[in-house]
Amino acid sequence: MAAYTEGMPCWVDVTLDDVEAGKRFYGGLFGWTFADPGIDDRARTGWSGRAGQTAFVNALSGGKKVAALAPKRDGRMPTAWGIYFAADDVTVLAARIREAGGQMVTDPLPVPPLGTTAAAADPGGAVFGLWQAGSHAGFEVRDRPGSFCWTEVYARDKTRTDPFYESVFGFQGFDLDEAGEDFRTWSPAGADPGPDTAIGGRSVMGDAFPAEMPDHFLVYFVVGDCDGAAARAVELGGRVQAEPFDTPYGRIAVLTDDQGATFAVLAELPARAEPAEATTQAEASEPAGGAEAPEAPEATRAAEASDAAEAAGAADSNDSSERADVAESDEADERPAPDEPRQTAT
Repeated sequence: MAAYTEGMPCWVDVTLDDVEAGKRFYGGLFGWTFADPGIDDRARTGWSGRAGQTAFVNALSGGKKVAALAPKRDGRMPTAWGIYFAADDVTVLAARIREAGGQMVTDPLPVPPLGTTAAAADPGGAVFGLWQAGSHAGFEVRDRPGSFCWTEVYARDKTRTDPFYESVFGFQGFDLDEAGEDFRTWSPAGADPGPDTAIGGRSVMGDAFPAEMPDHFLVYFVVGDCDGAAARAVELGGRVQAEPFDTPYGRIAVLTDDQGATFAVLAELPARAEPAEATTQAEASEPAGGAEAPEAPEATRAAEASDAAEAAGAADSNDSSERADVAESDEADERPAPDEPRQTAT
């Protein structure tokens, strides 16, 4: 089974008050379909707290797993998208996180046969997940319309954030000076640092962000039409936190769903378009989030992310307060675990 290299973003999920409403919103926006994860009763009971109840659902794009939607069991849990980084050994990685000045929100938790999960927080309080693959490695498709493409952490103090991730995951940092923002891309350990190899990034929160907003991650999804996706999100009951705007490589918008979870969408500019692989069923079915778009190279992620820093600050303080609660919640381990192996390497 092909698995993700340690430190690679490998999965995303969103915790919601109403999963059925979430299915309507994201199904309408991205063309996602949904499936029971097919886990056994023991695992289902562990995640939901009740035997026979599905704890979460997998979101599918063209029949491939791209994300999960999970119900909240505790009102203190945030309504938020979460990012998971691949781990070779979650227990070993948890020790490195503590040594680097972070903390474990939840200790490693086996989810047989799927794998092992944990939640951690960096020195600035940004929460992220860890996933050690068992029968499931992570995304079955990414960098295509309706799927994950990029993540970045928004930090108050880069002098704490940068050394943390570069120590824990061995990320190679590269400061993107030409972006006009204080932005740093991260490339995997052993790779030449720079936008072409970047798998994520760090932006510094400025005055545009509410003072009470904690450090946090922002998750990006590919769409074929950024403006169409923003308009569709509003039709579905969501909000536009940052209106669609152009970067040198793509057009992005920051959106909030109808329950308060914030995320970003990215559509590559036609002038930068390159041939893409065949569209999936979901890509062909939805005009806003599902229209075909070419795969954006990693260099585009960095430029788009740097321009998004101020835009993401438009998220209201209620959303940010929910993110802050997760580090204090003893229910953070209720985030869903992935469930199936991917068939090809990232």
